[in-house]
Amino acid sequence: MTENEQLWARVAAKAATTRPRGRPSLPDPVDAATVARAEAALGFRLPSLLAALYLRTGDGGFGPEYGLLPLLDSSPAGEPAAVAQYLAQRESGREDPDWPWPEGVLPISHRGCAMYACVDCLSPQATVLLFEPNPGDPDHAWFMDAPSLTAWLHTWLDGTGWYDTLGDDLKLAPWTEFRIRTSTTGSTTP
Repeated sequence: MTENEQLWARVAAKAATTRPRGRPSLPDPVDAATVARAEAALGFRLPSLLAALYLRTGDGGFGPEYGLLPLLDSSPAGEPAAVAQYLAQRESGREDPDWPWPEGVLPISHRGCAMYACVDCLSPQATVLLFEPNPGDPDHAWFMDAPSLTAWLHTWLDGTGWYDTLGDDLKLAPWTEFRIRTSTTGSTTP
């Protein structure tokens, strides 16, 4: 069994027995056509591990805190899908250039209080970022949550994420690429 298959097996086992924030059941996985439609709407490909989570485990509803957002279609509970959140954030950033949203950074999990865990779909390792806008400064709203989606999933599975061990000494590293990735000259196009 490969390392990714072991990870998927652990995620599937925990997803089958754990409901974030009292969700009644795990949504069915999406099909390949749904992933293709999501990628077409986004304008970039999902990291293979993220796509596999939606294809193999469920359409959101598992993971840390409130769990992963549904991919393309809003859930029956009315939570917005990841694609809709991304497109809305990008549009909001065009309307308010003081708060631009980086290209390729897909919100995947709502953390409450306007905070999101996001996957940098343009980074080779699928870095997971924390968007925390509450201090009111866009230059200080982005942090490194985990160096990769794999590492982020391991912290959830092992109960070692910052959200599990929250303390006064918590210091997440700032995401230093924010301004590079939101400037028109630094924008990357897939």
